Order: sequence, then C-alpha cells, then structure tokens
Amino acid sequence: MADLEGSVVAKDYGIGRAQKTPGFHIKGAGQLDYGMRHRLSRIFREDGKTVMLAFDHGYFQGPTSGLERVDLSIVPLAPYADALMATRGIIRSVVPASNNNALVLRASGGPSILKDLSNERLAMDIEDAVRIDAAAVAVQVFIGGEHETQSIQNLTTMVDEGLRVGIPVLGVTAVGKELVRDSRYLGLSTRIIAELGAQLVKTYFCEEGFEEVTAGCPVPIIMAGGKKLPVTDALTMAHKAMDQGAAGVDMGRNIFQRQSPEAMIRAVNAVVHAGAPPAEAEKIYRDLSGGAQD
Repeated sequence: MADLEGSVVAKDYGIGRAQKTPGFHIKGAGQLDYGMRHRLSRIFREDGKTVMLAFDHGYFQGPTSGLERVDLSIVPLAPYADALMATRGIIRSVVPASNNNALVLRASGGPSILKDLSNERLAMDIEDAVRIDAAAVAVQVFIGGEHETQSIQNLTTMVDEGLRVGIPVLGVTAVGKELVRDSRYLGLSTRIIAELGAQLVKTYFCEEGFEEVTAGCPVPIIMAGGKKLPVTDALTMAHKAMDQGAAGVDMGRNIFQRQSPEAMIRAVNAVVHAGAPPAEAEKIYRDLSGGAQD
C-alpha cells in the first residue's frame, strides 16, 4: 500500500479541542465496564488527574539509591500520592494493607540491568492482581527495540486478561539509548499502545510537540519523571506536560532521591491538581524543605 504520509501538508491534532468522554471524567473511559471505571477512578481524582509515585525500579536494578529501605523512604510519602506504582513483592512485604492508595502493579519483567532490558516477559498473572486489589497493571513496551513484538504480545495478553476481570492496563513506553525521545517516536509508541487496548499510557515528556502526543492518544497519558533533575527543571517539566494535555505525572527518582521527598511530592501535587506555576511550586518545595537546594 502506498505511503501517503508525505503528501499530507500538516496533521490536524485538534489542539485546544478536548476529546469528549460521555458520562465520565477520564479520557477514553466512558464506554468501559463498571469495574474498569471504578478502578480508574481510584487512580485519577475527580479532576481527571493523578500524582503517581513510582518505586518499582528494584525489579531490574536492585536496591536503587533512595529505595534501600522502602518502609522508611516511601511509605511515609503514600498519603501525598494518588497511586503507588510498585512490584507485588514490595507491596506484599512493605506497603501497609491499611493504605488507601490505588495500586499500579508492575506485571512485566525478566532481565536485569546486566542483560538486554527489552527481553521482558509477563512476570505475573492477572489473578494475583485481583488478589492484591490492584487498580491497574503495568506492562513495558519496547517500540523499536529488538524484542518489540514480544513486548507487544505481553501487552495484548495482559489487556485480554484485564478485560476478563475488570483491571485496566498501563502501557509504559520504554526508550532505549538508541531511540530518540521526540514527538514523532513518542506519538508512534503511545498511539500503538492505546490502539492495542491499554486503558492508559505512561511516557516521557518532549520539549517540541508533546501536545500532539497527548492529543493523538485516545486514552490518558501520564508523564514519566525519568532521571533526577534539578528541582526547578523537574517542576517545570511537570507543569509543561500538564499544560500540554497530560493527565498526571508518575515520578520516582525526582521525588524519593530529594533531600526532602515529602516537600517535593507536595510541590508536584500543587502543579498537577492546583495548576501551580513552576516558581510557585518551587517555593513550596523550598519552604517545606527548609531551603534545600537540590
């Protein structure tokens, strides 16, 4: 079939015109089953936004800096997060069952940092997500990677299983060293993940064209925080992502590796849920942290 891409002068992403979601406050979820919507409502507040705290890094890189003792570093932050993204091992061994957070359960894995990370398999079955009372399960997808098809099969298998029991799937775009984090790649990856059935997507921010990435994805996009940045840069990135259509942020190292993690997650909340500009959010961090300069 002929490739007509080059004959199109410009794509119309409908920037400024929100996708309609009849009868529900979460993008693309208005026609899902009750259980799916109920679980998504645990992840996203009534404003359709979420602050997710990610600390699943140990599933491939062991005791990451800041996660040596999850009970000491992460559990105290839980009241300030809408959702927690972690592995079933950490949830069962460390996270108190009395917590009210939505749980997003890492469902793919396999290789460690000593191997090719794209060679993942599904690492659990959906029944265990039901037992844990997960609000969603997360599967890594390596678009453009050596094991792209395998990771997509991981996703579609879990989507089918999730539909069977009413648990949404978070598709996570994995960007290797050889792939560029630009709007063309991120738009491709997020759209593929959504088209194959994921009810929400996690991806990185890009400076140019991120609003096209979010507009072109029919389900909510949650911005991944990535590596630790200076406070100003991290909060500015979160603000830009939200302003350009993200439905929330999922930060890990940019929170738990701070001098004052609690101050940072409260500042991120101000950006996501109150629309605070970066300067105001940074002031919140400085005030609550006693003037930390990291």
